[in-house]
Amino acid sequence: MVAFTTLAASVGGAVLCGALAPVLAPAVLGIVGFGSGGVVGADTLDFNNPVGSVAAGIQAGIGNVAAGSLFAGAQSVAAGGALPLIGTVISAGIGAVTGVFVPH
Repeated sequence: MVAFTTLAASVGGAVLCGALAPVLAPAVLGIVGFGSGGVVGADTLDFNNPVGSVAAGIQAGIGNVAAGSLFAGAQSVAAGGALPLIGTVISAGIGAVTGVFVPH
């Protein structure tokens, strides 16, 4: 039988992570180089030689970004779009699993 404290920690982790994901996702994406106007740190004159951010390096490696790709979704969220429901669900799941391992 699952102890009440383990269940409470799991539910608490799910709620906390699920609630914070839409707020933190744009901030985290901004840190790695996705901005409201596009990829930050890319040389606007020469996209074959982007410098300055993780996102710019990824874009340099993949070339043309396909619509609907993970990269395009990350850029959409960073540009002010809403975090897709699947992102919130995954975050809540991670919080639930993490809550199980919190010492209590």
